[in-house]
Amino acid sequence: MSKFDFIEQELQRRDALRQHRVLRNIKPLPSACCMVDGRAMVNFSSNDYLGLAMHPELKQRAHEFSNRYGTGSSASRLITGSLDCFEGIEKKLAALKSVESVLIFNSGFQANVSVIPSLVDQDSLILSDRLNHNSIIQGVTLAGCDKLIFDHNDLDHLEALLTENPGYSRKLILTESVFSMDGDQSDIDRLINIATEHNAILFVDEAHATGVLGPSGMGLTVGKNVDITVGTFSKAMGAFGAYVASSAKIRDYLINCCAGFVYTTALPASTLGAIDAALDLVPDMHTEREILQENAEFLRLALQQLGYNTGESTTQIIPVLLGDEQRTLTMSEKLEQAGFLATPIRPPTVMDSRIRLALSAAHTREQIEALTNIFRN
Repeated sequence: MSKFDFIEQELQRRDALRQHRVLRNIKPLPSACCMVDGRAMVNFSSNDYLGLAMHPELKQRAHEFSNRYGTGSSASRLITGSLDCFEGIEKKLAALKSVESVLIFNSGFQANVSVIPSLVDQDSLILSDRLNHNSIIQGVTLAGCDKLIFDHNDLDHLEALLTENPGYSRKLILTESVFSMDGDQSDIDRLINIATEHNAILFVDEAHATGVLGPSGMGLTVGKNVDITVGTFSKAMGAFGAYVASSAKIRDYLINCCAGFVYTTALPASTLGAIDAALDLVPDMHTEREILQENAEFLRLALQQLGYNTGESTTQIIPVLLGDEQRTLTMSEKLEQAGFLATPIRPPTVMDSRIRLALSAAHTREQIEALTNIFRN
């Protein structure tokens, strides 16, 4: 037997289930389009919700910062990688988020898998929404303490679990403000009340709300008593990286105790430049946010009128819940043949197979109507 037989077996298993993932060559194009393996398509799979990823101001600021600081930060922030531009960006975002402080991380996945374990010990209890992102799930696994999963957005269930389990040194509630695969929202105000009543730490992932929802597009937790908010710059903000918004004391603790921060080389200056430009632009992009929500509402209603199930979506993320894997694959292939990139999402990523449609302010009504016609036929 070969020591790599397990690899062959797993790839064969995935082939049999049509779950063998492959990389495709993508080249971004204007107007919410892209080249996929050399073919132009309208992109309904991107998280570039405001169309900022190709914005000239982000590209220009990235170029300016790279000229000023070089191409790499060269070390972790605790060594020599904390370029002086970090401080200004973190203070700018803290003001926009109405929090005491912000700490920049390299990615949302890195933040979740490292911040969550740093907040608990072996005598702690984690309570996590059933549909939380894989990065949160991995963070819970790495935490190594007791965990309980509450039914999706069922805060009665969460409250019951907390009442039934009072004997823990720390309790940590994990949720998303906008869920990445379903496009629905959590009840932030009630979560705050529950966390306060049970003396629990409330941790909210705002990856898909940042830039899109809340005051100046800064998320659903702005101005609210949420202990820790994680968000990303890689979606509506059009750049890369992540942030943790919190009290100054929590920021200080993470700088000292979060391994994912302590031992990671800092982001390069070009990325920080793009983030800086996005933070200047996004607060005033009210028209783009309105267009985005109008696009989402139009498409969601059109799909529902055709008899499709879009779940509890209320945002720019619209799942078309087809249930059957083969039907989902067939629909994705049909859409691609018609020139639309709409990625199928299936188990084990989600429990129910679906086409996950992601809207952008850059989409035209004509593009959305043309997409709808493919679902009609």
